[in-house]
Amino acid sequence: MRNQIDRRGVLLAGAAIGATTALAGLPGTAYAAPAVPPAAGAPTGRRWPGAKSANGWPVLDEAELLPIEGSGRSVRLAGGDAAVILLHVARRFHYEIDQLREGDVTGHRTARTVAEDYESNYLSGTALAIRPLACPAGVKGGLYPHKLVVVRDILAELDGAVTWGGDLATPKESHFELAHKPGHPKIKGVARTIRGWKAGPGNAGAGTVDAFDPKRRTRAEAFARRAA
Repeated sequence: MRNQIDRRGVLLAGAAIGATTALAGLPGTAYAAPAVPPAAGAPTGRRWPGAKSANGWPVLDEAELLPIEGSGRSVRLAGGDAAVILLHVARRFHYEIDQLREGDVTGHRTARTVAEDYESNYLSGTALAIRPLACPAGVKGGLYPHKLVVVRDILAELDGAVTWGGDLATPKESHFELAHKPGHPKIKGVARTIRGWKAGPGNAGAGTVDAFDPKRRTRAEAFARRAA
């Protein structure tokens, strides 16, 4: 991949990601994720009682370990459309915000203790957190402006299929979750679009766009206003 520094000093990926990486061929393995201990001083929360998470997806006893293409990292998520969409979020973070390091991304977990309802979505493998220790629940303003531009572009690109924790009543800027139930047309349509990018000639999708393009910024800002 060819890296370039644009006029804003933001590291952007300049090459297409259509080619298959070595990691993409790794098989997923079922695994019951260990409990994630709460951060020091964090509320202990309550036990999530339901068979479904807050976004309507079934709670899983185990989830696949899936590679985040191009990063050398992996995360445990529900399969199918859920994985397609959330892995796209993680790839764009890696390519356009900062390289993912060991332990940066967490997904499915089995511990049912939640401080906020939206944290139950980890139980269904339909949410992930990117650097949750740096951006914990209840803290806002943890992203530099150029990083926020990329996050807003991702949300607009996914057309409401993903909710960002920074927009929730109790913010958690590391948190991204599926916004709709299984089978929802928005989930199916966005996942189909991402699959098309990956199967295409490599001139679309994660690693190939400029979130700072004026047209994209205008669209992202308009989308943020509608979603507010």
